[in-house]
Formats: sequence, structure tokens, C-alpha cells
Amino acid sequence: MRTWRQRYRTSAPLPASPAKIVVVGGGFGGFYALRTLQKLLEPERATLTLVAPNDYLLYSPLLPEVATGVLDPRDIAVSLRQTLRRTKTVLGHVGSVDFDGRRLSVKGRESETELEWDKLILAPGSVTRQFDIPGVAENAHGLKTLSEATFIRNHVLAQLDAADTLPDTPAGRAERVERLTVVAVGAGYTGTEFVAQMQNWIKGIATRWASIDPDDVRWLLVDVAPAVLPELGEQLGKEAMDVLAERGVEVRLEVSVESATETTVTLTDGTVVPSRTLVWGAGVAPSPLIAKLGLPTEKGRLVVEPDLSVPGHPGVWALGDAAAVPNLAADPSAPTPPTAQHAQRQGVRAARNVAASLGVGQAKPYVHKDLGLVADLGGFDGVAKPLGVQLKGPVAKFVARGYHLYALPTAAARVRVATDWLYASILPTRVVNLDQVRSEDALIAKAQGS
Repeated sequence: MRTWRQRYRTSAPLPASPAKIVVVGGGFGGFYALRTLQKLLEPERATLTLVAPNDYLLYSPLLPEVATGVLDPRDIAVSLRQTLRRTKTVLGHVGSVDFDGRRLSVKGRESETELEWDKLILAPGSVTRQFDIPGVAENAHGLKTLSEATFIRNHVLAQLDAADTLPDTPAGRAERVERLTVVAVGAGYTGTEFVAQMQNWIKGIATRWASIDPDDVRWLLVDVAPAVLPELGEQLGKEAMDVLAERGVEVRLEVSVESATETTVTLTDGTVVPSRTLVWGAGVAPSPLIAKLGLPTEKGRLVVEPDLSVPGHPGVWALGDAAAVPNLAADPSAPTPPTAQHAQRQGVRAARNVAASLGVGQAKPYVHKDLGLVADLGGFDGVAKPLGVQLKGPVAKFVARGYHLYALPTAAARVRVATDWLYASILPTRVVNLDQVRSEDALIAKAQGS
């Protein structure tokens, strides 16, 4: 079998000095771009540098299973330095980019660094969209980082602990309702998978508290959209709705949050929900870095050509959630959806196009037909649409887990995740509040660097 370098073999002479390639963002797009560049380009042809806030790639689709304690946080955190051995990793956030001088500044935890580049790939990803709703920034927690997932798990356990000790008085009963009500905003993948898996987990452990019955915990899923999991279509969305309803989860559609406080969530229809747990999964917005670049955007995402290059800036490419990549496989007038599947494949295509600019291979536009989507609803439930085939129940659950094992980027990560899934199926559920993350550190702005 031919290696990647043999497949893209070139007769182009090596340069006098290697090109400096800098990739911004250690998510799916940046990770797969660098992994591909390591295979395509010899060290004599290019040096590789990654700028990222963390030293790991987070496999974010499995964050709900971290929040429910099924998976250890380290299971889905893939070491960048161990996996991308040829790449220099610089930890921090990009403060500014000088396109004319081909320099960028990186703000680390303790110092600021300046990097020079010949080729630049922008893949800074996205952050949770908050919509500037009063009280959300101060009281809501997202589910996009390990700190957020870990905090939510510990926070929910802490609410059960506190509710279990409250006196049977009017004030005590009112506070008990606040502590035993969980509000999740966003009926897409993040919100739906979270509330489904968390409800299933709490139902299995709630009896460990003397005065709490599983039915005492109220679950509310809210979305301004008219359907749950609209990406999967009407039929599977209805199937997910039926699963949630059977478990006692309240779903409020075509309504959103008007404001939030530490103890209440007010909906746009005037309903005031007493709750001390607000989980925010109402979509994503491009990384704040994009707005600082001064380049054309489309709905906040950087405008790019079909080959992922940035117009007017030779040697610059952008991809993933932060770029409006034309969806040539479906509707070229609309960008590809911000999914891990697209980011991963755009990373590979961007790497090949960068290599082509250095004389290795040929540049091509990005074209990828969606392979399908999966949603794990906890227990034996799931919905999935691989290659257009609609699945539900245990079969969909099996397909969802199989897909995640396939998509995890290393064999070690696959073994760890599969092992924890096996343990969770045969051993008692772990119910330990390690209190590892402070509430203020898990707020969306701080946890996601936005």
C-alpha cells in the first residue's frame, strides 16, 4: 500500500528553508489539518505550529456522557503533543493577525508570543451562542468544554444533596422545587442528548437520597424551533419527542428564555420556572477571533472560496465552524453546517491544498456529502440517520456508539471509551461529587474563552 507521500510524490525541489505553516485552533479542523500535513510534507519542506488554548483535542460529541459520569473526562481528551509529534504546540489565544506582515500574536496564560507564518490555516472553532439575554451570562452553563461538563455533573449532584436536607416547611419546599428542576435550552443535539442522558442517569441514582424520588426531579427542554432534532427530519424528531415524553421530560417548543436569575428562568411566554440549573445549548457562534480580523463574513463566519482559501489573502485558508464554506454537495449558496464531521474533512482538504501550494499534490474544492447524524438518548434509546437510513431504539443506539468509536482519532481513545461503556453496563453507577470546577470557571464566557 502506498504511503501518503508516495501518493502525492512531487519532483519539486526542496526549498532553501522550510515554509512556516501555522494552524490556529486545536479542534477537529485544526487537528486533522496538521495530522494530514505531517503525512504529506517532509520536515525539510515545512515546519508546523499549532496555536490552541488547550493541549488536547476534545471529542465534544461525547460530552453528555462525561456530564453523566459514564466516561472519564480524559477518555475524550486526545493529547495534541503525543499525537502530533512533528508539530510545535503553542498554548494560548490569538490576539491579532497581521496579514500584510504575516505575523500573529498569541496571548498565553503568563506571556505573549509573536509567530511568523508563510501559510496560515484558521480553524478557531465556535462558542456557545448566548443572544445577550439578561442573566444568561451570569447563570447559564454550556456543554462545550470539559470544565462545563464536569461542573454540570457535580452541580446536579450538589442540588440533590441540598434538596435532601431541606425542612418540610413552605420555604423549604419552595427551595426544593428550585433545586430539583433542570432547564435545558436548545433542542438540537447538545440540549436533547444532555437532557435525555442526564434524566436517564438521575432516574437510576435518585433513590440513593433518602427523601428524593426520581419523579421529584423536573426536566424542561426549551427551544424556539418548532421541532426536536430538526436535523434528523420530522419522523425521527417525533421519535425523540416520544422518548422524552415517556420519561417525563417536558418539551416546550416555539418559546425561549427571556431572562434568568440564580433561582428562576423566565420564558418568553411569561412562564416563570423556579430552577437553579440552567444548561445552555442554543446553537453556536463563530470564535470571537473572526470578528477581530477585519475580513468579510457571512452571518459571523469568515467568507472563503470553495477550496477554503480566504479571498484576497494568498496563503491563508479557513475552515470549520468559523468559516462559511460553500456546501457544494448540497446547496452551494449555503454554508456547510457547523458539525465535527465537516470540520474534520475540511481540515484534511485544507491540508492537501496547502501542500499543493508547496508543490505537493493538486488543490481541489471541498465537497463532502453528509454521512448522516446520530443522537444517543441514554438507556437503550437513540435515533440515527446514517446515509439516509432512519433508525431508532437500540439499533440506533448501537449505530451511534459505533460511529463515535470510529470517529475517535486514536486507538487508545477508542479502547478507553469502549472500556468505560462496558464498565457502565455491568457496574453500579458512579455517584461522587468531586467538586473540581468552580461555578464562575464554568460560565460560558470563561470556560470557552469568549
